[in-house]
Amino acid sequence: MKKSYEILKKKSAFISDMDGVIYHGNRLLAGAAEFVDWLNRNNKKFLFLTNSSERTRRELHEKLLRLGVDVPKEHFYTSALATAEFLAKQRPGCSAYVIGEAGLTNALYERGISMNDTDPDYVIVGDTRTYNFEQIEKAVFMIQKGSRLIGTNPDMTGPTEKGIVPATGSLIAPIELATGVKAYFVGKPNALMMRRAVKTLETPSRDTVIIGDRMDTDIIAGIEAEVDTVLLLSGVTQREELESFAYRPRNVFRGLDEMMQIIAD
Repeated sequence: MKKSYEILKKKSAFISDMDGVIYHGNRLLAGAAEFVDWLNRNNKKFLFLTNSSERTRRELHEKLLRLGVDVPKEHFYTSALATAEFLAKQRPGCSAYVIGEAGLTNALYERGISMNDTDPDYVIVGDTRTYNFEQIEKAVFMIQKGSRLIGTNPDMTGPTEKGIVPATGSLIAPIELATGVKAYFVGKPNALMMRRAVKTLETPSRDTVIIGDRMDTDIIAGIEAEVDTVLLLSGVTQREELESFAYRPRNVFRGLDEMMQIIAD
């Protein structure tokens, strides 16, 4: 085990999830500030990768700043940005009906994708707190007329300081059930998002590690992208659940605080 810790310390690039790793809602998790400081002091390349599509890079930067951690906005990559890039390559200049927040709509606008609530090419669903029956009804009608269904991420739930809440996978489920159409999800564990993250860091996969709190998105995404994996038990996945998965993370820690006690020595 000590050898795996030494390997972890020597990695040159770190991809870290945010929800359940860095914070729960508006509460910074123990070890997060120390982790960012360690990355900077040791000249590590890093990217905060989140399946949440709610916030823009600027909003994520400002959120962490309010929590006491200064991370420049270029160090963030979200499922909203990944979705916008995917659609811009698949169908340049397309239109979309969006159920989501500013992080998603802004990312789509920046990629030349226009909003359309009549006959869009795509119906896109992301994380949102303004979800209602009228939106579901519109989405169902549009898909029945030929619009394609996209989800920013498949997460059924997400961690907050108050507990577990519904995420995109849960929000999109009624639309899938009503139409009989399965959504295409761009976020983790889709290899597209992980490959983009590794490419952004300009570091070989063998020198990169992903840190996350979910076996079904973060850890499997890392394994399939051939990067080392660290599971933190500070978010969704619990230790007793590990044996139910056919794959394993390289390292498991209680949280960033425990990880930093070991690798910062």
